[in-house]
Amino acid sequence: MHRFARGLIGVTQISLMICGVLQGQEFRPQIPRVWDDAAIASVTLPLAVASATPAQISSKYYYGIPVRPIFKSYPVYGPDREPAGYLEWLKQQEPQIVFDAAKLKTKDDWIRAGEIVFDAPMSYGHIFRLAASDLYLRLPDWYSSTGAPLLKDGSLPFYRYVIREKGKVEIGVNSCGMCHTRVMPDGWAIKGAQGNFPFDRAFAWELRDQPATPNPATSMIARRALHMLYSAPWIHPDAFPEIDSLDWAGMAQRHEAVPPGVLSRHGTSPHAPAKVPDLIGIQDRRYFDATGLTQHRNIGDLMRYAAMNQDGDVMGRYGDFVPVDALAKAPEDPAKLAGGRYSDEQLYALALFLYTLRPPANPNQPNALTAAGKKVFEREGCAGCHTPPLYTNNALTPVTGFRPPAGDARKFTVMPIVVGTDPDLALKTRRGTGYYKIPSLKGLWYRGPIEHSGSVATLEDWFDPRRLRSDYVPTGYRGYSVSHRAVPGHPFGLNLGSDDRSALIAFLRTL
Repeated sequence: MHRFARGLIGVTQISLMICGVLQGQEFRPQIPRVWDDAAIASVTLPLAVASATPAQISSKYYYGIPVRPIFKSYPVYGPDREPAGYLEWLKQQEPQIVFDAAKLKTKDDWIRAGEIVFDAPMSYGHIFRLAASDLYLRLPDWYSSTGAPLLKDGSLPFYRYVIREKGKVEIGVNSCGMCHTRVMPDGWAIKGAQGNFPFDRAFAWELRDQPATPNPATSMIARRALHMLYSAPWIHPDAFPEIDSLDWAGMAQRHEAVPPGVLSRHGTSPHAPAKVPDLIGIQDRRYFDATGLTQHRNIGDLMRYAAMNQDGDVMGRYGDFVPVDALAKAPEDPAKLAGGRYSDEQLYALALFLYTLRPPANPNQPNALTAAGKKVFEREGCAGCHTPPLYTNNALTPVTGFRPPAGDARKFTVMPIVVGTDPDLALKTRRGTGYYKIPSLKGLWYRGPIEHSGSVATLEDWFDPRRLRSDYVPTGYRGYSVSHRAVPGHPFGLNLGSDDRSALIAFLRTL
């Protein structure tokens, strides 16, 4: 059997195994040990600069970190949509712990609990605790500055109010749902989709929400936080070389250049951000991240990916560099580490919930035009990489300028082709493996922007041959102070006539 097929079948079996448990019956899961030292060491690919491949913290240290309790949370409303007396009502609520694994009896119980984990904030107050305002989500200026969309009922689905102490209302931030919730134009949300929360613009607002004369200590913390998030000192120049020279406005401007649906997540940079991934259909993906950084061999790997991305990996050692040390050195006693961690039970419930995510009903139904587009798709050989029914072959492709090490093709399902897309995310960030994964084309009708850094807004832009020109104006992520640039690579489909192009795009929107 071809290695591509082996990878596809192996991952698909995960979904079948999970879904095979009968609903309503007692469910006794075999929960993997998340921070298993051997599994953690093997789950990620080596970095493009192999000497910087991280060594993660030990399981002994990880399991010494206290588990973060999950408290009941409440909706946040836009300032002109909040019900009368809502804040006072919140202050009367008692704190409630809402995740208790001992009370989960059926698979449905675990899935519902996983959705609670998905929506549960990791921290409180501000994204990076830099801003001066307290309940800033009640300020009209925050909405006009960020452009954050609201649901039909006027609520803001990316944040939650949390009561950890009666009488004290806190803003809960940095949940899974903060990045992976998409508000559609008619005001309904798709959980797990490529989110459209303007994360970088919200961070920029926090950077700007400072006194006229900023506290020097706050300035120092901000720079240290940026080093923790983005620095990769083995890369020359560094992924974000201006950190130590920028003022507040300069920092904010770099982040304001990153549009919703794209994120300067930790391990990338505002100069090479990553498109927010769509988690719908994740059970059939062999690799996570645009760079294929983390393998998906079983449900335990999805749990590990969540644990590492909710700040576990910033404690890893990248050669001589430990990201968290740039902010504050982790204590020798993990019990003193602020913030806490997920429990294995919480992560298992979260993974089960993610495996159940399904796309909403597609309004783009097959017709004569889409049938013609399917023929174009087949004729042009698109299925070689975007293989039905998943519309991906779950493989990796090396980027321009990277020579795959001997043995990678057998170990990691690497295709022997280079499609020429911009290599910066794969070579010039902490998540850079030297590869990009072949993305699935499913769900393109509700996603966007597209390309690994979200450089184009629509499929029409992607199949526009003008995007290869240096005077092209990207319709998605462009970059700070950039007025025009090429969006190179993936030449497939750029030579189509207008009729074939329209038909192909119509077909792709039915997937």
